[in-house]
Amino acid sequence: MDLLFSNDRRGEYPQSWYAATADLLPPFPKLEGEARADVCIIGGGYTGLSAALHLAEAGLDVALLEAHRVGFGASGRNGGQLGSGQRQDQVSLEKMVGTANARVLWELGEEAKDLCRSLISKHGIDCHLRDGVAWCGSSKSDVEHLHHYAAHMGENYGYEIESLDGGAFRALCPSPDYRGGVLDMGAAHLHPLRFALGLAKAAAGAGARIYETSHVESVEQGREVLIHTSGGTLRAGQVIFACNGYLGGLEPKVAARVMPINNFIVATEPLGNRADEVLTRDVAVADSKFVVNYFRLSHDGRLLFGGGESYGYRFPRDIAALVRKPMLEIFPHLADVRIDHAWGGTLAITMKRLPLLARLAPNMLTASGYSGHGVGTAVHAGRLLAEAVRGQSAGFDAMAALPVPGFPGGAALRAPLLALAMSWYALRDRLGF
Repeated sequence: MDLLFSNDRRGEYPQSWYAATADLLPPFPKLEGEARADVCIIGGGYTGLSAALHLAEAGLDVALLEAHRVGFGASGRNGGQLGSGQRQDQVSLEKMVGTANARVLWELGEEAKDLCRSLISKHGIDCHLRDGVAWCGSSKSDVEHLHHYAAHMGENYGYEIESLDGGAFRALCPSPDYRGGVLDMGAAHLHPLRFALGLAKAAAGAGARIYETSHVESVEQGREVLIHTSGGTLRAGQVIFACNGYLGGLEPKVAARVMPINNFIVATEPLGNRADEVLTRDVAVADSKFVVNYFRLSHDGRLLFGGGESYGYRFPRDIAALVRKPMLEIFPHLADVRIDHAWGGTLAITMKRLPLLARLAPNMLTASGYSGHGVGTAVHAGRLLAEAVRGQSAGFDAMAALPVPGFPGGAALRAPLLALAMSWYALRDRLGF
């Protein structure tokens, strides 16, 4: 079974609030027959679109193959948070890779945010970009950890994150579940599908050839790589795998270290005057639970709330009911609010929640496994891949050096083991440990 086709109709965007409020592009053609390119990119999400844009701007002949529509996967379905740094915080990274390397990773993370902002500005992408992401805790220890981290970032990195006590946080987010948190105004949030479509339009305008509904079935490695799709064959000097959670069995070396998981989001009816019962400022929020809840207000006043995960191929039948449960734990006063949209998507995680950038062969590169931090990291990875193709690989090499081990038991056992671990952490969160 292939996650590309397990939960979605071929060549169609999911019925999300994002798809309902985006100006969709006319379909790009399907690859038919034989074609050739300098670089073939497999996957039309943030990574692939960014790589295509940067390579095309550098004058290379680029062909991008997407099994459905550009922005179809996690890039067009996610929570829309453009976070700072990496998925792991700086204190954790300092322990993993040392202070000097952690600082390099922080600077690359800041580059990622700056890149997204500059692309949005340069190409006039209307994706409702807004500043501000808050992190919050449901326990005293979680809040203390967040406040210590804010102090660490100010003292050691010169980066300002505001600490909020219980009263200040409830003034921002009136949830009885949260006891305090931090506010990072250097982070941001946006409409993810609009952003992806803007990147696609920019890449095509720069000369990249985009092929949709062109499912890659196999790749033959060699001096010239042969990429076989459902409708044709593409010959390329180099290939980039940018499939993330939808990689399937296309590249076993990546699949051993990158695992797909499913996450779910709902959009309520417009809240009108009740929007202040969710947030009093236009910022996004994520909490400290192991299975993170994340939310924000849409530009038309809806609560966009993400929560709940699954590890099989099929989405649950009633996504709205699945997500309503954690939503009402955070906002019990919204029990009477209608849910208008509910959707799921597949992202990819790694064991250490660090992205996997790797050179699989002299002419084969990959980037994936953003572990819920993909808006900025994936776009940035696309540029790093483009630079690596052109021989400028300092940033790519720094990310490729991150420790990304394989999952115990390989593909057969990774999902059951992860589900067991998730159950334990969910119990821990519920008991307040």
